[in-house]
Amino acid sequence: MIRITSNDSVHNCEGASRREFLRVGALGLGGLTLPQLLATRAMAGEGDNILTGKSVVMLNLQGGPTHIETFDPKMSAPNEYRAMFGETKTSLPGVTFGSHFPMLGKLAHKMAVVRSFAHGNGSHASAAALVAAGGNPTKACMGSLFARVAGLNNGETGLPNNTLVVPAAMGERYKDLSAVPSRITGIGDLPQAYSAFDPSKGSDILNDMKLNLPSGRFEDRRGLLAQLDELKRFADKGGVESASEFEQQAFDVILGGVSKVFDLSDEDPRWVERYDTGHIKIPKGLPKKKKNGKAIPGFSPEALGKQMMMARRLCESGCGFVTVTNTGWDMHGNAFGVDDGMPILGPAVDKAVSAFIEDCEHRGLSEKILLVITGEFGRTPRINNKGGRDHWGRLCTLAFAGGGLNMGQVIGQSDKTASAPAADLVTNNMLLGTVMHTLFDIPNLRLRNNLPAEVQRVITNAQPIKQLV
Repeated sequence: MIRITSNDSVHNCEGASRREFLRVGALGLGGLTLPQLLATRAMAGEGDNILTGKSVVMLNLQGGPTHIETFDPKMSAPNEYRAMFGETKTSLPGVTFGSHFPMLGKLAHKMAVVRSFAHGNGSHASAAALVAAGGNPTKACMGSLFARVAGLNNGETGLPNNTLVVPAAMGERYKDLSAVPSRITGIGDLPQAYSAFDPSKGSDILNDMKLNLPSGRFEDRRGLLAQLDELKRFADKGGVESASEFEQQAFDVILGGVSKVFDLSDEDPRWVERYDTGHIKIPKGLPKKKKNGKAIPGFSPEALGKQMMMARRLCESGCGFVTVTNTGWDMHGNAFGVDDGMPILGPAVDKAVSAFIEDCEHRGLSEKILLVITGEFGRTPRINNKGGRDHWGRLCTLAFAGGGLNMGQVIGQSDKTASAPAADLVTNNMLLGTVMHTLFDIPNLRLRNNLPAEVQRVITNAQPIKQLV
């Protein structure tokens, strides 16, 4: 039995316990270990596979991204409504994005932008949970719903099927950057086992293979990789000669999947540079000028490029649902406003996301990975007196790329001040339907009789955005 742990202690209501980074093996499927699951699948055959083989990356712009300065600049509106920094042309005739997205503008023919997404909720926590769950009555986020049906782990690589990538997951230097994952990773009525796996903190969803990391090395990815290399040398020397075929296969799964996906060192330096947002810094002195300025340094987007690269690696290695967080989008003007926040966060999203789209195409993954860009709500149409915009649930940011869906279009239309949908309303349930139809063979899923009825009903009844399918 192999587990990856730390000597660091964690205090809970039952006292101190050893903090676990990764426990790999038992998949939460009737107590099956990974070797047993592999054997069971081999005996059962592939049969009625309900998975499409595709993955979803949800880029959650936390705080409520302005729909106007992103993908609906509305330059025909009066000055106090239109995009503060103007617009940029795109590869789609007559379609413009906010001026901070020139690279995405050139890739607009590979995207689908929704200008009529609304849910009416303007409260951070509840709106974030609502969007993450696609409004489904179980209140479980879409990643947890996926894991409940697909299983906690990919059966071939052992990687968690529902993974969260916050800035701190990219290394020690990013540990102070903010994220509020609890708002977007709720499990609702599902068991705790279906929580998102957070490699920056560890997880309880996997539990059979054990390695011990020295105290202080818990967040150090190189420490993890060194221990895995030691394990591999043990295996190469015949340390698992007595293992069964499926135990050996499980062993290979861990060494080939977990260790490789978290190691960015084998990436082409040209692509590392293409993704890199490390140069995008918070201007000196800005935090002191703001009422809530102490929060601003935590909003730095310098890790976002690496987060998006990691998301691609996770999907390429078999993870079905990846949530990426990027904070700072609550642009009232008390901390970031639109006036000083967009010039920092906008270019970072432009570079990281455009790199992700191009990288997926370069690797032949455009049809296999669906990128969803959203947040909890939009921002008020009228600019406030602090150079910001306030909470607005009547129109929200939503965009897609890849996944084999119909790209190169604008879906829906906002009214003349970008205040509300004017045509083709897109709802939370339609977002849920789009994601679930991408991940699952829905007709086949309807035939399954081993799933909770509510989960099955939620997924199979959700209807996708019709223009995308």
